[in-house]
Amino acid sequence: MLSIFGTARTSRVLGIDFSSTTVKLLELSRDDERYCVDSYAIAPLPRDALTDDPTSYAETVGAFLEELLSRTKPRANRAVAAVSGADVIIKTVVMPAGLSEEDLEAQLTFEADQYIPYPLDEVALDFEELGPAAGRDEQVNVLLVACRQESIDSRVDAIEVAGLVPKIIDVEVFALERAMALLQSQLPISENQTIAMVDIGASTTTLSVFAGGEYVYTREQVFGGKQLTDSVMSRYDLSTDEAGLAIRQGGLPDDYERELLGPFREAVVQQVSRSLQFFFSSSEFTQLDRIVLCGGVAAIDGLAALIETKMDTPTLVANPFADMSLASRVNVQALERDAPAMMIACGLAMRSIQ
Repeated sequence: MLSIFGTARTSRVLGIDFSSTTVKLLELSRDDERYCVDSYAIAPLPRDALTDDPTSYAETVGAFLEELLSRTKPRANRAVAAVSGADVIIKTVVMPAGLSEEDLEAQLTFEADQYIPYPLDEVALDFEELGPAAGRDEQVNVLLVACRQESIDSRVDAIEVAGLVPKIIDVEVFALERAMALLQSQLPISENQTIAMVDIGASTTTLSVFAGGEYVYTREQVFGGKQLTDSVMSRYDLSTDEAGLAIRQGGLPDDYERELLGPFREAVVQQVSRSLQFFFSSSEFTQLDRIVLCGGVAAIDGLAALIETKMDTPTLVANPFADMSLASRVNVQALERDAPAMMIACGLAMRSIQ
C-alpha cells in the first residue's frame, strides 16, 4: 500500500523531489506558526540517468542524493518522495457507508479492476474516505489512488542507496495542494477560488487545478525547459551545463532574447492555453481566478506577465519560502532563484510538521 493518507507523520522528514533532470532535497522545521528552511540542495542529473534498468536508475540517482546529503548534512534520515504522471491513477468512487477500514479496503481491492488499467499485482493502492456522497443516502465518496509498483520501487531503492529510510511515497499533485497553503501572502485563497498551478519542468508541463484549495484536475504534457536549453546549445555551441548556466545567470549574445527566449515564451503560453482548453472542455469550470507558475522554467523573466496578458488572468510565480525563516547555512540568493522549482519538495517536507 502507498502511505499517502493515514498516520504517516513523523517528527522530521526530508522532502525528496525526483525529476527527469534533478534531485531536490529540502528539510523544514516549524516554530509556532512559522516554517524554517533548515537545509536544501539541488543536484543536476546526467541525461542518461533515466533508464529502463531500475537497478541502474537507483544506483545513479541514489549516488547523487547521497552527495546532496554529504553537502547539506540534514538532521533527518527519513525521506518522503512522490510519484506522478501516467503511472498514477486518481479516482473518486462511491462506496457503501459504515464499512470498517478493513472491509472498505477489501471491497476496493475486489472492484479495483474497474478503475485501474493495469494488472493488480503490478500496482500499489491507497484510499481515503472523503465524506457522504451528494444526493446518495448511505453512500460515501472515497478517493482511490493507484500507482505502478515499479515507479514506487525505483524511488524507494534510490532513497535506500543514499542511506535514508523511505517513510512515505506521496503523489506530486497532493504535495502541490499541501504546498499551496504556503502562498497565502502571495495568493489569498477564498473558499470558492479556482486556481491553476502550472508546473513547467525540464521535459514536462503539468497543469493542476484546485477549487477552494482542493485538487480537481491534473494533466501532464511533454514540453519544458529542455527545448530552450537545446536551442541555446545548438546556436551558441555550448554544453548542456554551460547552456543551463547561461540561461540562469545571463551573458548570452544580444540576439538571445529576440531569436530564442521570446519564441520560447510564446511557446510556453501556447502550451498553457492548450492545457486550459482541455480542462475547460472536460469539466464544469469556465474560468479561473488565478494562475500560479512553478517549476524551473517559471522564473524566466517576463513569462508570468506574458501569460497574464494572453490568458487575461492574474498570474504569479510561486515562492513557497516567502514567509519562512532560513537557517544560517542556507544560501539566500540560491534559494530565492530556485524557489519556484521547490514547490513539490516543500509539500513533501511538510508531511512531518503540518
